[in-house]
Amino acid sequence: MKWGHPPIIKIYEALGAIADGRIKVSGDTAKVYSSSGNKFYTVTYNPEKRAIMANDNGSYWKGYLGYPAIAFLFEIEALGFKQDMADLLKGLKWKDLNQRFKNDFDKTLTFIEESLSPNNKMALSAYAHRIEEDIKNLGLKLLGAKIAPPNGY
Repeated sequence: MKWGHPPIIKIYEALGAIADGRIKVSGDTAKVYSSSGNKFYTVTYNPEKRAIMANDNGSYWKGYLGYPAIAFLFEIEALGFKQDMADLLKGLKWKDLNQRFKNDFDKTLTFIEESLSPNNKMALSAYAHRIEEDIKNLGLKLLGAKIAPPNGY
């Protein structure tokens, strides 16, 4: 079974996690800390099987590749990471933003983009869309059974 396609904002979230230093990779596994810093998600990857598992809410409840897995894929260079794009998203409190906009990712994305210069907005959007295509082309499968996300803020 393959992962569903993530909302594009999950690419932005993954970039923000890296910019904030919230991912710790160890071989084919990682811990990705939430923007609140109060919990972490676990990512496990099997490159031979082209399969990955993460226990974030999007992966567990919605069946799409969530931001922790995307951040991991950036870190292991399975996706083309650009530090300057990540730096545009540094310091965002994603949980707070998503709650503020009632998990309407389009509204969250609009809010974030409004804080950027027109050139940065355009560059980041073009980059995220390229990464979106790269994720599709990876065709990653689920690695084992889904794992429930951690509780807490």
